[in-house]
Amino acid sequence: MTDQELRDAFGRVRAEVGKAVVGQDGAVTGLIIALLSGGHVLLEGVPGVAKTLLVRTLSAALNLDTKRVQFTPDLMPGDVTGSLVYDTRAGDFEFREGPVFTNILLADEINRTPPKTQSALLEAMEERQVSVDGQTRKLPVPFLVAATQNPVEYEGTYQLPEAQLDRFLMKLVLDLPARDAEVEVLTRHAAGFNPRDLAAAGVTAVLDGAQLEAAQQAVRRVGSSPDVLAYAVDLARATRQSPSVKLGVSPRGTTALLAAAKSWAWLQGFGAITPDHVQAMVLPVLRHRIQLRPEAELEGVSADAILRSIMQQVQVPM
Repeated sequence: MTDQELRDAFGRVRAEVGKAVVGQDGAVTGLIIALLSGGHVLLEGVPGVAKTLLVRTLSAALNLDTKRVQFTPDLMPGDVTGSLVYDTRAGDFEFREGPVFTNILLADEINRTPPKTQSALLEAMEERQVSVDGQTRKLPVPFLVAATQNPVEYEGTYQLPEAQLDRFLMKLVLDLPARDAEVEVLTRHAAGFNPRDLAAAGVTAVLDGAQLEAAQQAVRRVGSSPDVLAYAVDLARATRQSPSVKLGVSPRGTTALLAAAKSWAWLQGFGAITPDHVQAMVLPVLRHRIQLRPEAELEGVSADAILRSIMQQVQVPM
């Protein structure tokens, strides 16, 4: 398939997701960019904004295997990665794969499980492998973690450590839908839509793993000029110098910004990234990578506001 045919296929993916999910176009685009970039996504939103349905529908449209883990305080690392189980017939231990052995892992309410279990995902997210009892096992390709968390309910939750937040390519915020979108949701339910039966909603696979891999290779060929690369670095460095920020964006964050910008440029049909592509990815890619000073948080300053201010201040290459 040509690059344009692959782009058209992703357009059909959007249409398939739209059969089940209404009013979350930005989140759909973010998940597609994460897949093209080989990254992971943190989905934040209040209950009932279709975070889980969005991931399930995208998996169905891409014909990828998906598994869901409900993160709870008593979840153990082996419940995610898999563990050794004694086989009485063979008289030996055998490895039983955990739900992480899939293409898209939906980690529901990831902040409800203790840091020990959260850290079990670190190796899987970064190295695409799992080590158990001294043996390393590769994960399927592609592999994406889509983790959800509730931004308003903190009782019984564990804040994700900086090291793990940095492993997510993007943090997407799912807002409550607009009035027209919410009316459309209710209209569909009144007509018999069942979110647990995607096939009945007409969702079909329009892209496969081989085509996704071809699109990922095409994204890698997207060019980047020295001026635009320097602009991305200047944006990251400005976060480290902001008086409201305790911990700024690391070099990993800068490479994540480049990867997302290249995917967005490719989706729009560009052969090289421009400052506009970088700016479009600043909020979703960097908002979870900066840590605010306590006094800034008390004043109600948000990471998004700081990043918008930085984009206004840093000189854009012509």
